[in-house]
Amino acid sequence: MTTPYPPAPERPASGQKPYFERHIFFCLNARASGEECCASHDAQAGFDRCKQQVKAAGFSGPGQVRVNKSGCLDRCAAGPVAVVYPEGVWYSYVDLQDIDEIVESHLKNGQVVQRLLVAADVGR
Repeated sequence: MTTPYPPAPERPASGQKPYFERHIFFCLNARASGEECCASHDAQAGFDRCKQQVKAAGFSGPGQVRVNKSGCLDRCAAGPVAVVYPEGVWYSYVDLQDIDEIVESHLKNGQVVQRLLVAADVGR
């Protein structure tokens, strides 16, 4: 199977660490048309909680974790969603306790939270 785009480049052979070890992006998209979107599921609260928890735990900043806002990530049917890179792990969450679990398990300890994963075939 051929992809229409080249694969992602590998890390430099120099062994240089990335500026951030992990990014978590939260879709905060709001649709004016009234269609379902992450913003209508209080995604802002999830983003705010994650940012606060990462900062309070002391692992935000260079060499650690960056919590980012995002526009539409095109996985609306699973909303609200967040994605962790470089792993490319997609999460759907229901409440702030889910965010706490993502922070503690994945962002802090590198363990994927299986119960919150978005199925690979879920899109818009």
